[in-house]
Amino acid sequence: MSKYSIGLDFGTLSGRAVLVNLETGQEAATSVLEYPHAVMDSSLPCGKKLDVDWALQHPQDYLDVIKSTIPDVLKQANVSADDVVGVGIDFTACTVLPTYSDGTPLCFIDKYKSEPHSYVKLWKHHAAQKYADRLNEIASERGEEFLKLYGGKISSEWLVPKVWQIAEEAPEIYDEMDRFIEAADWIVWQLTGNETRNSCTAGYKALWHKQKGFPSNEFFKALHPKLENLVEEKLSRNILPLGSKAGEINEYAASLTGLKAGTPVAVGNVDAHVAVPAVGITDEGKMLMIMGTSTCHMLLGRDEKIVPGMCGVVEDGIMPGYMGYEAGQSCVGDHFDWFVKNCVPESYMREAESLNINIHKLLREKAKKFAPGESGLVALDWWNGNRSVLVDADLSGIIAGMTLLTKPEEIYRALIEATAYGTRIIIETFNKHGLKIDELFACGGIAQKDELMMQIYADVTNRTIKISASKQTPALGSAMFGAVVGGYFRDLKSAAKVMAKLGSRVYTPIAENVKIYNRLYREYEILHDYFGRGENNLLKRLKEIRKDARK
Repeated sequence: MSKYSIGLDFGTLSGRAVLVNLETGQEAATSVLEYPHAVMDSSLPCGKKLDVDWALQHPQDYLDVIKSTIPDVLKQANVSADDVVGVGIDFTACTVLPTYSDGTPLCFIDKYKSEPHSYVKLWKHHAAQKYADRLNEIASERGEEFLKLYGGKISSEWLVPKVWQIAEEAPEIYDEMDRFIEAADWIVWQLTGNETRNSCTAGYKALWHKQKGFPSNEFFKALHPKLENLVEEKLSRNILPLGSKAGEINEYAASLTGLKAGTPVAVGNVDAHVAVPAVGITDEGKMLMIMGTSTCHMLLGRDEKIVPGMCGVVEDGIMPGYMGYEAGQSCVGDHFDWFVKNCVPESYMREAESLNINIHKLLREKAKKFAPGESGLVALDWWNGNRSVLVDADLSGIIAGMTLLTKPEEIYRALIEATAYGTRIIIETFNKHGLKIDELFACGGIAQKDELMMQIYADVTNRTIKISASKQTPALGSAMFGAVVGGYFRDLKSAAKVMAKLGSRVYTPIAENVKIYNRLYREYEILHDYFGRGENNLLKRLKEIRKDARK
């Protein structure tokens, strides 16, 4: 009888379960649930308005995912719960929520349902930027060594700025909560009854170091008096390594999911990081781009090197025995979604409908007709701030070169090119600091569907790009961890030999295009440094004016 594992992947807009046959490595079934509350960035369910740069979620959506998708994949594949050896979980990060000591989220409590700080702060919640800025100043003044391991700056997307925002703006919530926990760890808690903290989110998002632990209580006190004992009171010093068992499916989770009580559950992980072994990367020199609403760039190395603007370097943060490096872009798929919702004429919508294709496909088909550089446009990809290498959520987007003849498809192509330039900046920064990148790999919906974009990335970076065969790569990676804790494979490398899959499509740079994109990239660099490194803070001034006007 075949054995199976389940991978649960919680993304920005939806969650999914993948059931994988461990003998063949084939995905037996997939089930996806769109979050009923989606991303709450303008108002709460009660109607209360949110300020600029907020991005919240409702934890009930995550429970709905496991209640819906796990029974569905078992039913689709006609697989008994007895044949599931383990479960792995990954989540967007840093996505965090305040709870009581029994795991109940504060937003479930009636008196806190209208308090924004009681909900999940999604990874792209940027309203804590001023706390991130102040944290970086204080850490620099104090000579805190951890700062260099995050490229010299802590992002507003990370845990400490988010919890500091609560302590400052909603002290009653800070005092009321017993735990401030990553959603990855919270969902594991719901499945097993065990509160655990995984080394991946602790290392990349909460300033924890495998050898040195967390920063001192004195540092946290320097941020805010309430934060002095943050780790002991709201977090935990008991950090579990990736690939270890968090616990087993309890009776509550068994009734919710249809899984057998006692089924092993792996400690939580991050969606980008768990995807690395799922494409077969188990050594150095290969960068994986996880391309969706945002893009994360993952890389393995043997030594701990300091790279300006990286999101972090964590020992065993991706694969045991390696340093795991992370960088990223905050706006990729969101970039194109914004454009089609706000900038595409009705005539294009009607044309797409008449051809029975979606608007993105129509724009891609039209954009393909233009040669590199033909539009005369260059854009900065900062519609949701810059995660790497500037680490500044207060930056915003720019398109240069527009004329009265500029067409929507030319703008669409320029936005694609901008994200490719952003990736090249990241690659070149890693290369300059001793981390060689020979090959690129990509996964996610964009990598699967958008041939134009992937060819542009190959041309801009002048590197071959290999594409994951799985449409649900992070979930497949989580299923690998489930198989390991379930005892089917002895380690991740063994699991990857059977379960990792690459597609047949490979994108190779086109020499003529590379030459043109080298010229355009130099123009991008000029804009990038002029508006992003302090020479002209126009974008930040405009943001302040916008905030003042909305008061």
